Amino acid sequence: MTEELLISIDIEASGDSPSTGSLLSIGACLVDDPSTAIYLELKPEPDRPWSAEAQGVHGLTADRLERDGLEPAAAMRRLEDWVLNVAAGRRPVFVGFNAPFDWMFVADAFWRYLGRNPFGISALDLKSLYMGRIGVTRWAETRKLHIEERLDIHFKQTHNALEDARDQALLARALLQRGAPAINKPEE
Repeated sequence: MTEELLISIDIEASGDSPSTGSLLSIGACLVDDPSTAIYLELKPEPDRPWSAEAQGVHGLTADRLERDGLEPAAAMRRLEDWVLNVAAGRRPVFVGFNAPFDWMFVADAFWRYLGRNPFGISALDLKSLYMGRIGVTRWAETRKLHIEERLDIHFKQTHNALEDARDQALLARALLQRGAPAINKPEE
């Protein structure tokens, strides 16, 4: 069995999906060592809409990214190189907070620009892990506000992809070190 390496990833985008917005920034760090990290900013894709609402959240501007951002293919090559280098033969596992959102942008970009994805076809969602570990039954209770209260941890939540990836790594460590709740088994 291949050893796994958990990598926390967060992204910022100009829309709600890869077909309605561009992947603008990617932050990634090791769950067990958040100082081992990479941060990339990408040029917006010219054929994708730009959401002023999303810009209000992440603060990245189209003008600056068009000037200073990496071409998407170059950014994905750098991310793949970093992932494979830090994995060093281990299986990299994508870890995200609400992983479906971040995952769809990263997976789409890997396949579109490189024709492959070093993470394979799956991701670990911290919201789902939180629900299982804490015994929460409502999705609404997976908001960071509730998690901070229950686990006594604090998120910076700056919407800088690397800082948010580091916050996610903190949450991942807290959840993975915590035992799973007892499950009531039917009596025999």
